[in-house]
Amino acid sequence: MTDAPGTGEPRTSGTPGFERGTDGPRVIVVGFDGTPPSLRAGAYAAGLARRQRARLVVAHVAATPAAAMLAPSQPWPLEETLSEIADDLRKQVEAEAEVIGIRAEFVVRRGDPFQELTRLCGELLADAVVVGASASAGHRITGSLAVRLVRCGRWPVTVVP
Repeated sequence: MTDAPGTGEPRTSGTPGFERGTDGPRVIVVGFDGTPPSLRAGAYAAGLARRQRARLVVAHVAATPAAAMLAPSQPWPLEETLSEIADDLRKQVEAEAEVIGIRAEFVVRRGDPFQELTRLCGELLADAVVVGASASAGHRITGSLAVRLVRCGRWPVTVVP
């Protein structure tokens, strides 16, 4: 039991809401797609997870390219390519995690990166989200994944340049 601020008396009512009771993040989710900013975000998140002894979840969200909708009768090349990319990324993550001595879980989702990352973070009760900064000029108009996650305001978000 702690003292109420400025009174020296035990705090009995008005206690803040739910707190997990840990210092630092216990579950860190990092968005990873193999681009240079996501590689830097992954390295940052791995170092944070190692120092904090936190669970690291590496999330790869594969969004279906708009051009794929033009040929819906032949989705197999697209699915095969997306699976190969995910397998390559999984191997990279596993190899790097072994080098630095941590355990990293690799999760693959399909859909909109913002929706899938927020859903995953909610399911895992994530304490922190790490993403790479977008280099796309179009995101200055539409808003990048990082900006959308920050605006969501449900987790601390670290944006790695």
